[in-house]
Amino acid sequence: MLVAVSGCLLGQRVRFDAGHKRDAFVMDELSEYADYISFCPEDMAFGSPRPSIRLVESNEGERVISNKTGEDLTDTLQESVTEEFEAIFAHKIGGIIFKAKSPSCGLGSAKTYLDNGYASGKSDGVFAKMCKEAYPLLPMEEEGRLCDAWLRENFIMQLFAYDAFEQFKEEASIGKLVDFHRVHKFMLQSKDERIYRELGQLVGNHEQKPFHELLNEYELLYKTAIAKKSSIGKTRNVLEHMAGFLKKFLSKEEKALLHEQIDDCAAKIVPVIVPLSTLKLYAVKYKVEYLLEQKFLEPYPKELALRSSLESLK
Repeated sequence: MLVAVSGCLLGQRVRFDAGHKRDAFVMDELSEYADYISFCPEDMAFGSPRPSIRLVESNEGERVISNKTGEDLTDTLQESVTEEFEAIFAHKIGGIIFKAKSPSCGLGSAKTYLDNGYASGKSDGVFAKMCKEAYPLLPMEEEGRLCDAWLRENFIMQLFAYDAFEQFKEEASIGKLVDFHRVHKFMLQSKDERIYRELGQLVGNHEQKPFHELLNEYELLYKTAIAKKSSIGKTRNVLEHMAGFLKKFLSKEEKALLHEQIDDCAAKIVPVIVPLSTLKLYAVKYKVEYLLEQKFLEPYPKELALRSSLESLK
């Protein structure tokens, strides 16, 4: 899996002050499962160190202005943004991690200003905006938001689910699509029940569509679903649904324990890994293969331990 990452987060000294913002999660944890390609359109345009820049709203749209001289640098930065965009998308990337608050890379966090120097709000950076417009379903996040356990878990689940579909497409067939949809059932339900059902209707292919058309429609809906955020309510429904596949096997005491854990998870007394581990334990014990094959049990490497925090659900 190849992920594009702002160079400063990788420890590269490309910031305006020739410093970096090495990110521990990106470099010490996620790097075990992903390869990186770096980008920094500001460094490409102006070098490091360099005067800082800001985004200024004008009648002509957002402009990029030097904080030191007041010079309009919009065209210069746009040229580098385009070059960096073409460079990273010459590769088959599976996601992007941006530097927060950057005029080029901020994802909804770049400050914007009025001509009089007063702050006017926040926006996407120039490079982030281009990426979003061109690839709206590609997993994208900024490192500042990844400090939030809920946003981090959602992003990483999306990242691995996106990669799973890209790998699936290489050998896709109608039979394999049925299998793919089955094992992603609970993950998709945890994101969006309505889209999950629409995907099921597509897989049924009652309209007898050509497979390439069917696959394209499935991809659009699937990637739309995995981009959505989970919630305690949706996750609880999925856990209860999974428990239903065990009810004919479990003793009264086992059922009580499992439902107590699901209730405690919904109340944020225990993290979601607790009922999930119990579900997996019972599925192994009673050989319930349908549950054991579900990606929702382990949507990304367990070593990342993203479901061990009470804050991973909202």
